[in-house]
Amino acid sequence: MADTKRGAGGRLAIELLQVAPLAPILLDRLKPDYIIHDYLAAKDPDALLSDVGPRVRGILAGGMKGPNANLINSLPKLEIIASMSVGYDATDVVAAQARGVIVTHTPEVLTGDVADLAMAFILMAPRRIAESERYLRAGKWTSGRMGLGTTVRGKRLGILGLGRIGKAVARRAEVFGLNIAYFDVKPMGDLTYRAYPTLLDLAAASDILLVACEGGAQSRGIVDAGVLAALGPEGYLINTARGPIVDQPALIRALETGAIAGAALDVLDGEPQVPAALMAMENVVLTPHIASSTVETRRAMADLVIDNLAAHFAGKPVLTPVPPQA
Repeated sequence: MADTKRGAGGRLAIELLQVAPLAPILLDRLKPDYIIHDYLAAKDPDALLSDVGPRVRGILAGGMKGPNANLINSLPKLEIIASMSVGYDATDVVAAQARGVIVTHTPEVLTGDVADLAMAFILMAPRRIAESERYLRAGKWTSGRMGLGTTVRGKRLGILGLGRIGKAVARRAEVFGLNIAYFDVKPMGDLTYRAYPTLLDLAAASDILLVACEGGAQSRGIVDAGVLAALGPEGYLINTARGPIVDQPALIRALETGAIAGAALDVLDGEPQVPAALMAMENVVLTPHIASSTVETRRAMADLVIDNLAAHFAGKPVLTPVPPQA
């Protein structure tokens, strides 16, 4: 039976399909004016689509979960996919745009927090900060001081992907005395940072390699065994972008064999599952995909999702559309 809920101004509420776990800070603010169907929690997703699919005009997506081509094409009245994320690799943007469906995301508003965590990782891994806390909590300090860490001053930071977040990390890293270089598939124009022609060249010239590029099929596994070998036994890998960008089995082998010195990872391939090998390693910093997880950033992301939806359904241009994809 059709839902007859009315939104602002007495208009029949627009129906949205939620395909990703989303924060109450967004959902609670949408519910007065929209009907939200939770595809994830549905006992029978196919039955849900059969019932509400003909009426759904928008999809609520996330950075790690988004609609594929089959889902997009099963919704005849779909007009917009609003993703509460800066990355949109989980959504089949090509399929959506081929249908004339607008896809939006939430760039800029999370740049600062993600860059802050990346910079914290750049300090934590060489200085062994997480390891030292575990050392203290285990009562080992009473038996003697733990081994030395490594300073970051004067070290070479290589950034894979010099977009908004990569540039923000570079600015922070300069303050700590790191020398910045990068590799990016897009021309960056006149920058003071040295550009390398390949990722392999960048890794070989880096003490710390930061993954800050976009996820998706085009970047899956590009940080592979060869890149890690080039980074070398005194090198550290930092990833606050997407887990699948790194060849995870190759990373585990590199850490186990000492091919690299350590890693700090906010994202993993197959998350939230974490390989036991990584959990057991003292030279690995692990966090559960928290780079943008602050109250302020989540509120700003929610604001942007809401504003994009409101603009579209009012017949106005959306604020932050995803660029056309080939």
